[in-house]
Amino acid sequence: MNKELEIWKFAAERLERDENVVLLVVAESSGSSPGRQGFKMIVARDDLAGSIGGGVMEVGLVEQAELRITNYELRINTEIIEQVHQKNSPNSSGMICSGKQTVIFVELNPSHLKAVRDIIHSLETQLPCRLQISNSKFQLSEKPSDEADFRFERSSENEFLYEEKLGYKNKLFIIGGGHCALALSEIMSKMDFHIALFDDRADLNTLSKNEFADEKKIVESYEKIGAFLESGNNIYVVVMTLGYKFDEIVIRGLFDKEFKYFGVLGSRAKMKTLLRELEKEGFDKEKLARIRTPIGLKINSRTPAEIAVSIAAEIIAVKNSA
Repeated sequence: MNKELEIWKFAAERLERDENVVLLVVAESSGSSPGRQGFKMIVARDDLAGSIGGGVMEVGLVEQAELRITNYELRINTEIIEQVHQKNSPNSSGMICSGKQTVIFVELNPSHLKAVRDIIHSLETQLPCRLQISNSKFQLSEKPSDEADFRFERSSENEFLYEEKLGYKNKLFIIGGGHCALALSEIMSKMDFHIALFDDRADLNTLSKNEFADEKKIVESYEKIGAFLESGNNIYVVVMTLGYKFDEIVIRGLFDKEFKYFGVLGSRAKMKTLLRELEKEGFDKEKLARIRTPIGLKINSRTPAEIAVSIAAEIIAVKNSA
């Protein structure tokens, strides 16, 4: 189950029991703060789900959340808490990693159950929605899916607006459903990626075993692959087909599109030859140079699992780059 979905289902379960819970959301962060924008936790009286970064900082905020649940006098519907990760600083989190983060506390009670269920439905059906939290509201808002992933504005010390696009922020398209694709799907399923897997072999054993991809599509021919992928700064493409000939077909089909990441699995010699031949045909040299190949970080990977780790690490490095 997607981690975000797991958090909200935990909240719904507790609200259905007529319990109150506290939602903690990292609204913004900077420097080496362990909690990044959008990190979430649900804190109940005797349990919790999710994380806002871990460490002594998280422990302290969880304790504050628990007090708000058990002590009526401390209850505040919504509150902003600043955390500075530096020793002897005002609002120090107890950590010394440098950086800071702003955490929103939202007390959820059974009256919020419908909104939480709507969030769960949105995540399960991948409907384009945005979560809105302010000092006076907690709700969903239907907005175009091309808006920024996050928005945080403060008009005063106590007045603010936090918005977040719900669901996966990134899309990973894996072309080819073999052993490496199975291993990569498993690793990337634990991250913020919607995974779509494509192959032209309906009876492929590793394809049927792949329970980690969100979508699995059998294409009649890789020559039609371009119809299934859109351009975008949140689109990541990994090509790992059966061989050289199919890699070339996929590259041709996707060449005119713009991706955040475009990588092809293959030996250095094979891919050098392929790209050189495409350049001779007139394919733009600069665009060819954007194709990452050999794919993955150089860690001397050999097995499908090791190859998947190297590719996943490279994708994460690209995703987290400025």
